[in-house]
Amino acid sequence: MIQVDALIIGAGPIGGYLAKKLCQAGHTVLMIEEHNQIGRPFQCAGLVNPGSMEKVGLESTALTRIWGARIHGPGGTLVEIGSPERTRTWSVCRKLFDEAVVAQAISAGGSLMLNSTPKGTSISDEYVVTTISTDNTELTVKSKVVLGCDGAHSWVRRYHRMGRVRETMIGFQIDVTGYLHKEGKLDMYTGQQIAPGFFAWAIPTGTTTRIGTFSRPDLLGGKSSEETLAELLNHKLWKDRFEGCSEVGRYCGPVPAKPIKKPAIGRILLFGDAAGLCKPTTGGGIGPGFTHIDNSMALISTLIESNNVDFNATDRWARQIIKPITRKHNRARALRDAFLTNSTDEELEAIFRIWARPEVIALIQKYGEIENPIPLGLKMLKDVPEFRRIALRAANSLVFA
Repeated sequence: MIQVDALIIGAGPIGGYLAKKLCQAGHTVLMIEEHNQIGRPFQCAGLVNPGSMEKVGLESTALTRIWGARIHGPGGTLVEIGSPERTRTWSVCRKLFDEAVVAQAISAGGSLMLNSTPKGTSISDEYVVTTISTDNTELTVKSKVVLGCDGAHSWVRRYHRMGRVRETMIGFQIDVTGYLHKEGKLDMYTGQQIAPGFFAWAIPTGTTTRIGTFSRPDLLGGKSSEETLAELLNHKLWKDRFEGCSEVGRYCGPVPAKPIKKPAIGRILLFGDAAGLCKPTTGGGIGPGFTHIDNSMALISTLIESNNVDFNATDRWARQIIKPITRKHNRARALRDAFLTNSTDEELEAIFRIWARPEVIALIQKYGEIENPIPLGLKMLKDVPEFRRIALRAANSLVFA
């Protein structure tokens, strides 16, 4: 039997960052990963915001520094923003990034087992015993906590009946060569044909470009995400940009974007996609995931260091920690719905024509943040008279979020 303070299920960037923080706090940590390598399979757009990048210092894994965007309305109106002086986000090689985050955890004292999957847990007041299958054998791990960082399809969440993620989008993405982009800028495309209620993207990644789309299943009208991406590639307004592209890879996966109600049950806790922490606006999960970990360290240490724990109190503590993230996501979702998801193509094109005005672009340049769109959204609702109807539409959701 292996004995550690913390067993982390899932060795992606969330599991790796959590392991590093726990090791730095003086705890013993074992990470297990079901795949035979870190960073595979690849299932996201590969963007890391500056705040999260600063926490791990892995700019060397970046393929492109993104400082601006070209945002396209459904009817062709273009809103172009950004300045080279300010980094908005980093487009990274996720395999290199994930490997480097996990390597930081190992350097801090953590251990890693690949090709390893959990099969069951036995929980007492003082510890958890987890049965693990690895390399055709079974072993047991005794730990003070089990921390689920195992993604959207989390085994930890399902096995311990910790609830369902309350909003999930489906994303589909291809890697291509030959896309016509502007240096340092990503492209965003909108319209019911290509991304119902949401948007599509083209993100420069060094010598290739990631082109993808995402939406909620209930908005797809029976289409697959692959079909909506095909609509983008053949769209009459933009197909010239894609004609010289050659596909070199494709990926599909869920985007869990509404935090679960039970992030902890006793000595079992969830983090990252397993807890539904992806942003409802962009689908990014690393930023909220890192923040949740930073704010949970005292709780985890309490569970590790004490044998006599009031689990009702620690469960409430876990819900209080995730509550600000949930509130922030709910407000961002209300703004997303008001401006984008609940708009017809005609309404959205009218919004884009307003966004394209110089005074509104100035607001976007000043207040726009990929990680936190709320200040910009509220500022536009307040300062742009044409958005008062949208403000009324969003008011109840913003007040009660």
